[in-house]
Amino acid sequence: MKSILDSRQLLAFAALARRGSFTFAAKDLFLTQSAISHAIKALEEDVGARLVDRTGKRVLLTQAGEQFLRHAEKILREMELARTGLDTLTKWGHGRLRLGASTTTCQYILPTVLREFKQSFPKCVIKIEPGDHLHQCELLRGNHIDLAIMLEPPGTADLTFIPLFQDELRFTVAPLHPWVRAARLTREAISAETLVLYNKASYTFRLVSDYFREEKIILSNVIELGSMEAIKELVKVGLGAGVLAPWVVRAELENGSLVSLPLGTRKLRRKWGVAHLKGRRLALAEETFVGLCQNVTETLLPEPAVVSA
Repeated sequence: MKSILDSRQLLAFAALARRGSFTFAAKDLFLTQSAISHAIKALEEDVGARLVDRTGKRVLLTQAGEQFLRHAEKILREMELARTGLDTLTKWGHGRLRLGASTTTCQYILPTVLREFKQSFPKCVIKIEPGDHLHQCELLRGNHIDLAIMLEPPGTADLTFIPLFQDELRFTVAPLHPWVRAARLTREAISAETLVLYNKASYTFRLVSDYFREEKIILSNVIELGSMEAIKELVKVGLGAGVLAPWVVRAELENGSLVSLPLGTRKLRRKWGVAHLKGRRLALAEETFVGLCQNVTETLLPEPAVVSA
């Protein structure tokens, strides 16, 4: 296998071809004339061809030298572009940010976070991959995303989880729903009700199913939807009871179009945060994004007024 070309020798050759003089090439590169001469000799031995002819004080390219110069200049340009690209990444406001997020966080959290993020990193290229918990874990492990806003993953030792906030899943019903006036909800009443739940393949659906199974409540009527907005609309018209976190229905709770009720005496809580591969050092843009997520969720997610048990 032939050796890889030495970039220092390429620089010396390009400078010599441009200036036509060992003396001037040496001055341009802040080297000695002997160093330039040695570099050219080593390059000629490496490529197996004479690249320059010395005619007195002048240096002329041979036919091989003229052909090789085109390749050398192209290589040096690519090297300069590579360096410039890396320099750009270190400048404030440049770079890329690959995010994973559930549809819920895409709708209720990301817009505010990214609006503030773009003020600090206006030229940062942002890519968002929507998907639920398991999909986000796969994207992180495959290095397809850098960060994921997600529920705390159970038993994933290869991920680092930075907590953001904790919420509580509760029943969400229309104001005229019988449960609003009920003194307490019985197992029989919950089992007989149609529950409007989010995405059967989601981690949240599994949490809800596990909760009611532990409470010995059989869910006989379930409507599964992939949109929080669709769930809210069905609940508003009285087609069942949703199971949602109050921050997702904040506006509806404040205007009275929906009411939030506890699932039972035992609360069903979830932990949200930002995950990344363990051992991975976060770039400046990524650290800034995590900090903004922490700030935004602190102000956006204080629990609104809800109906107690």
